[in-house]
Amino acid sequence: MTSTITRSLEKKKQETKGLPPYNVVLLDDDEHSFEYVIHMLQKLFGHPPEKGYRMAIEVHTSGRVVVATTNLEQAELKRDQIHAFGPDPFIPRCKGSMSATIEPADGRS
Repeated sequence: MTSTITRSLEKKKQETKGLPPYNVVLLDDDEHSFEYVIHMLQKLFGHPPEKGYRMAIEVHTSGRVVVATTNLEQAELKRDQIHAFGPDPFIPRCKGSMSATIEPADGRS
């Protein structure tokens, strides 16, 4: 069983090796609470609350934060999941999800 798992992991690494990395970038707005951001990052990315809090501070102060770096297909999926996460239940005026974008991780856009 271990050798099967090892071979699967090696195959996965080979399949993604050489694919250019992309950043998933969360964009700031005034319609979502820190609690919402922390919860969303935990649910969608598995970030622990402390990391989610640091990212919430960064998106609030700088207007954007990189929440993940991965291959293009996964980056598109994660961006779409952010867009579909829904409104902030802590803020009654909130009507929808946060915004996110993807960009090449090497800084090209």
